[in-house]
Amino acid sequence: MNVAALPAIFRTAIAFFLLAVALLQPTHALAAGWNLEQLMQSLALAKSGRATFVEKKTIAMLDRPLESSGELQYIAPNILEKRTVKPKPETMRVEGDVLTIERGRQKFTLSLQNYPEVAGFIDSIRGTLAGDRKALERSYKLKLEGNAEHWLLSLAPIDAKMATQIHLIQIAGSADNVRSINVIQTDGDRSLMTIDRIAAQ
Repeated sequence: MNVAALPAIFRTAIAFFLLAVALLQPTHALAAGWNLEQLMQSLALAKSGRATFVEKKTIAMLDRPLESSGELQYIAPNILEKRTVKPKPETMRVEGDVLTIERGRQKFTLSLQNYPEVAGFIDSIRGTLAGDRKALERSYKLKLEGNAEHWLLSLAPIDAKMATQIHLIQIAGSADNVRSINVIQTDGDRSLMTIDRIAAQ
């Protein structure tokens, strides 16, 4: 895969960022004095999780949004997976420094060491999983609004290459539930993912 494919790889990496945030929901959002630091500490407590998702992508050249759905999964310490069921099966998985994409009978495997920009982005995801605010702030300017009952976390990319693709990521939630994640691209296209976490059994 060459440099021309980097935007697609970034979109894949962004999907894994959304996965991480969707699965590692804050568990103490209602505590007194709740703020960004407490949110990060709460994220660090979760070690694994599963959720279903519905994603609607609005693309300027299309008359109607593209809708997909499936399941997200995180397995500590370093496995992230997004499995799309509709409209077409697709699985994206990061394990360690290896990204694997499966579409039907096709399977692509990439070493993140060959894509340092994407590797840096994945590292920021791992920072999120660890509740490492400093790691996250290496890639984004963070802004938390609202209160524990109705909150909005905005992430504006500060990495130059990432900022050419993504304008803003907005994560909305209530109490300990992430309700939606909105990704606004620099070209005006956007994707809105709604999440329903699967309770641990």
